[in-house]
Amino acid sequence: MTTCPRRARALALIAAVSAVALAFATPVAVADEIPLAPGHRLVEHYDGAPAAARPVPGDAPAQHPHLAPNGRSGMHADGAGSGTHPFSGPLGRDPKVSSEKIAAVGGECATVTFDAGGRLLTVCGTFSGFLLKLLDPRTLDTLAEYKLPQRSSTVEAITRLDFEKIFKDTSGGAYFYLDDRDRVVLADSRQHVLRIAHRQKPDGAWEFVVEDDWDLTPLVPHDCVSWTNLFPSGVCDPVTSVMPDWDGRIWWVTRLGRVGTVDPATGTLRSIRLSGEEIQNSFSVAEDGVSIVSDHALYSFRADADGTPRVQWRQTYDRGTGTKPGSVNQGSGTTPDLFGDGGSAGPYVAITDNADDRMNVLVYRRGVDVPAEQRLVCKVPVFGSGASTTDNSLISWGGSLVVENNYGYENPTTLTFGRSVVGGAARIDVRPDGTGCDTVWESDVRSPSTVPKLSTANGLLYFYEKRPNPLGVDAWYLTAVDFRTGKRAWQRLTGTGPAYDNNWAPITIGPDGTAYVGVFNGIVAVRDGG
Repeated sequence: MTTCPRRARALALIAAVSAVALAFATPVAVADEIPLAPGHRLVEHYDGAPAAARPVPGDAPAQHPHLAPNGRSGMHADGAGSGTHPFSGPLGRDPKVSSEKIAAVGGECATVTFDAGGRLLTVCGTFSGFLLKLLDPRTLDTLAEYKLPQRSSTVEAITRLDFEKIFKDTSGGAYFYLDDRDRVVLADSRQHVLRIAHRQKPDGAWEFVVEDDWDLTPLVPHDCVSWTNLFPSGVCDPVTSVMPDWDGRIWWVTRLGRVGTVDPATGTLRSIRLSGEEIQNSFSVAEDGVSIVSDHALYSFRADADGTPRVQWRQTYDRGTGTKPGSVNQGSGTTPDLFGDGGSAGPYVAITDNADDRMNVLVYRRGVDVPAEQRLVCKVPVFGSGASTTDNSLISWGGSLVVENNYGYENPTTLTFGRSVVGGAARIDVRPDGTGCDTVWESDVRSPSTVPKLSTANGLLYFYEKRPNPLGVDAWYLTAVDFRTGKRAWQRLTGTGPAYDNNWAPITIGPDGTAYVGVFNGIVAVRDGG
């Protein structure tokens, strides 16, 4: 698509003003590095060789009209959940590592988005509550901060000494999105949906401003554990994720299977309940509908005229007989991937199941008029017998899918003393005629719990890896893998010890080519130095 000269000049002016504003921004807090645990001198800091950029041909997901540009808007990079970024990530040329420690304990920054000026907007988890932060992309200094309410799972963990509740909780704002006006939209732990802008004051300092606050408690049970309500007698149903549809309506889902909408123009709320089902993952949106996976089935939704969610179709899958180590609950751990819109046999939606012996990658046709017996395109088993699961979204590009194995990972204590997981990653391609799928390659990369990403500009997949270490050193690496072949290109040490465990946070590639990783104690940045 071409850009008219007037618009080009306007965009150039906006970019210049943004760059000046960024240069003179006054940090609220200067970044402190995350400390390295003992043993960092005993492990390799860099392995492999710099890669040459080889862009991957294909059509990017359609730009969602109510989200920030693709690659900048959320945990899964775009409305379709592709896990791809149009920016070239680090190629491994003398890569440099920096970090920001967010809290004394904890502080993990999960979802990372980027405003028009390239600044990071992220939500970081601490024991006192989630923090919405605006970070400088180079220094990681905090430019602005907004404190969100403490989650009930944190209070439960502290009062009942059951910290597993924190690691199994996906609510409170970890899944948020950046809209087309650079505003953060999230659901906090009070069951409120907030729309939050950031702006620069005359003195150069930045601040967050809540523009809208929609209270969902009339529709969502909210008798939750708190410091003033340690033993609630009612039901608490946390909101796990929010996303807009193509009409700008804000959709939200809860852990106990509620699916709802907010009309941002009127504040009207609507919802339905998927009885007996849980929703612990985020969801994806295309022009043809909203795709949501519960622990029982995959759904396609649209909204009626009054905003009430309506099921277009429902497809059950093999949910297995229990929760595997490496899964949040008994069911699919993936956010649906919407892809293949440009193909003759598409469009498709892909998830994984929770089959007992070997997890399967499932690809479905997503048209509303597809007969039930023709909806499934393929069911491909992946990884080893008795040791396969994933709780992270697939990567989708063209007709290709990439899946990683999270079997065995539970929380940052799982992999201490040099331990690792069985690991593995695989690429599955849908045949051009839609008659099935084929495994293209398998990799032994050990990426315990990250949301991996693909840079379509350079053809590299990025994983966050930990290998077994006989000396007991817990060394974490950003690992680049060739999308075409599945072979490692290079890996760079990010740090040592549990503080560098990413604990389900994604890798995110920034517009300036930096790869960011949320880790247990904050956030890490890796960028080429040469």
